[in-house]
Amino acid sequence: MRRGLTALLRRLALLVGRRSPVSDPWERLDVAPQPGHYGPGARPDFSWYFEGESTVAVGSLGELQAWLAGCSYTTDPDLFHEPDFWQHPRTFEQLRRGDCEDYALWAWRKLVELGYDADLVVGRCVQESRAGARDVVRHAWVVFRHGGAEYLFEPVHGDAAHAVRPLAEVRGHYLPEFGVGPDRRRFAFAGYLLYWKRPPAGRLTRMVGPSSRAVRGGRGSAG
Repeated sequence: MRRGLTALLRRLALLVGRRSPVSDPWERLDVAPQPGHYGPGARPDFSWYFEGESTVAVGSLGELQAWLAGCSYTTDPDLFHEPDFWQHPRTFEQLRRGDCEDYALWAWRKLVELGYDADLVVGRCVQESRAGARDVVRHAWVVFRHGGAEYLFEPVHGDAAHAVRPLAEVRGHYLPEFGVGPDRRRFAFAGYLLYWKRPPAGRLTRMVGPSSRAVRGGRGSAG
């Protein structure tokens, strides 16, 4: 795994080296990472997560969020006795328990099925504690386009009113590394290269749960 990440990092550096240096972590790079680069539990290709018929019918983003509100955040070691396990959305529908990538995979598939131009994104975010400490957290979320605007969607966020935010308002709290588009094509963000060149200050912890304080503020307005 480490060897594969090193090779990918080298490819990204060569790609960027042919152009002017990048400074925007959200810039997309024309590189297709392997599924394992997204996390140890991401073994199959992402088209696999769209196989099989869903047992949950949703007709809008609001209905999608309402269903997720009835799910429980649970870590992989507690639920599967594995450090990282990515559930198929149909499994998540049965268990209604999982961590951030399970929520994000299910929400991403549902948004695509509803006709949204949506991406699954994995990377890091900055989580601020009440004591003022800053943790750099491994995380998974969704980005989608709607009505000419781009939004960041936190499927694990307990407050639906704040789960969807204009990307322009919160992009500074996130460091995207890898993404998958609605066509299941994989791509990389410059954030992966920038992170390893200049890691942000703060403790690095595991993927964040629904208590994240990285996204706060006004109400989202998409869909």
